[in-house]
Amino acid sequence: MRAERGLACDNIPAIINVLFNAMGVCMSLLPEHLKYAKTHEWALLEGSAVKVGITDFAQEQLGDVVFLELPALGRKVKQGEECATIESVKSASGLNSPVSGEIVAVNSEAAASPEKINEDPYGCWLFQVKADDIAELDNLLDAAAYRTESEG
Repeated sequence: MRAERGLACDNIPAIINVLFNAMGVCMSLLPEHLKYAKTHEWALLEGSAVKVGITDFAQEQLGDVVFLELPALGRKVKQGEECATIESVKSASGLNSPVSGEIVAVNSEAAASPEKINEDPYGCWLFQVKADDIAELDNLLDAAAYRTESEG
């Protein structure tokens, strides 16, 4: 029986960030396969549902995340509507839905251990929306445009 190494491909960007940060290199990797909102949420299309999390830039600005209030299952949301709250040692901030639709899943593990958001912002999704219209993702930014937006 082969032992599992526990290294998921989803965690590689976070691992690289930790290594570069440990060496004193400031580098933020943006996964190219995600879409980004100007309000610093990321979106990943999986079938007709969209997983949502916050960007590395957002978690850096927030500091240590200490509380997460997720939307109720079944809630209907509009694109850009605030539907969750994230609190850190510095401040509280609303989280917006990147697409219109219905909340079909929430990450209760993230709510129970919100520090995971700081540890791996691209591996720690927060909620999932069954999209009414997948084309709304076209209103979001790709990685290059988000990088420009967040640096400017």
